Parts: sequence; structure tokens; C-alpha cells
Amino acid sequence: MVEVKRHYDASGRRQQARTRRRAVVLAAKELFERDGFRATTLAAVAERADVSVKGLYKSFGSKAALAKAVFDLVIAGDDEPERVVDRPEQQAMFTEPDVRRKIEMFIHRLAQRQERSAKVQILIRDGRHVDDSLVPVWRQLSDEGLTGMTIVGRHFLDTGQLRPGVELDEVRDVLWNYLAIDTYERLVLEREWTPDRYASWLTRTVIAALCP
Repeated sequence: MVEVKRHYDASGRRQQARTRRRAVVLAAKELFERDGFRATTLAAVAERADVSVKGLYKSFGSKAALAKAVFDLVIAGDDEPERVVDRPEQQAMFTEPDVRRKIEMFIHRLAQRQERSAKVQILIRDGRHVDDSLVPVWRQLSDEGLTGMTIVGRHFLDTGQLRPGVELDEVRDVLWNYLAIDTYERLVLEREWTPDRYASWLTRTVIAALCP
């Protein structure tokens, strides 16, 4: 008699693991925003998400890594594996022929992501001064942001529609400076600008800085 090997479908277990991970990240987001980073314990997150502390440690390793996972979720708006740069709205910006329109599309999308992610970005930025575990997390966010601005800046420059003489480092740094979370914090969170007003002002400002 020939033994027939059964095919094991692990998709259900992967989906369960993904669901549990999302529950943990959302619980952490809620507690971080309510109680702050230092006051939030992994035990509290585990209880809120209805998972074991051991399982939480196994999945994330540290509270700082969990804060990074919260950022990754809110910046994308979901937990889909597709990178933000590969999503349809970003691809629409890349295929748009006019650089001024490209800048407008990019900034308005970025402002939406900042609206979702501002609280956790500020928590990580400020928390690193009192908790050393957040220092590499903030550095990673900064490095990722600078890499993103380099990619977008090169794309804008390659259109040939920016002002004569401007080079990649200036394009990147203009984007990096104006689109920092500090600007969103001052104008939207402190001065109570609407996100649309903020995005429109940023669009005009960046166009004025980079375009002829």
C-alpha cells in the first residue's frame, strides 16, 4: 500500500498569526497614545490584546520594537505587505507628467499619513530623550524618511522640470526639511491648521523652492 502524503495548508495559521499581531499593535497604539511610552507595559498590551506576554515577546522582542510596529501600521494605514511606494496612489504620482502636480499629489498623500502617524512619531521622537531603547527606533525612522525623500527627490529631478542648477542633495533636503513631523506638529497640532490647509501651503512652498 502506497502512503499518500497529505498536503498541509498553513494559510489559516498565517492568517491567525497576522490577526493576533494586528490586535497587539492596535492595543499598543491605544495604550501608547493614552498613557505614554514609559507607563505602558508589555503586560498591559498583552492583556488588552488578549495574548500571552511570552507570545508578545516572541513576536516583537521589546517595547521599542513594538513602537516601531505601531508606526509602520499607521503610516501605511493597514497591515498589508505591499510597500507604500508600490501602492496605486504612489504609482499615480510617478506616472503623472507634470512635476508641480507630482509635488501636489505626493504632499497631500504624505499629509494623510502624517495625520495618522503624528502621535506615535512624536512619542518616539520625544521618548528617546528619557528611554534609550527608542534612540535606534527614531534613528531608523529618520533614515527611512531620508531614503524616501531621496527616491522622490530623484524622481522629481529626473523630470527635467525643476529650476536650473538644483541638484539632488538640495531637492532631498528641501523635502526632508519641510515635510518633517515637526512642521505638522507646529501648524496642525499647535496652530490648529486643517490638514488640507497644511498640505496646500506645503505644496506651494515646495514648488516655490524647487520649480522655476
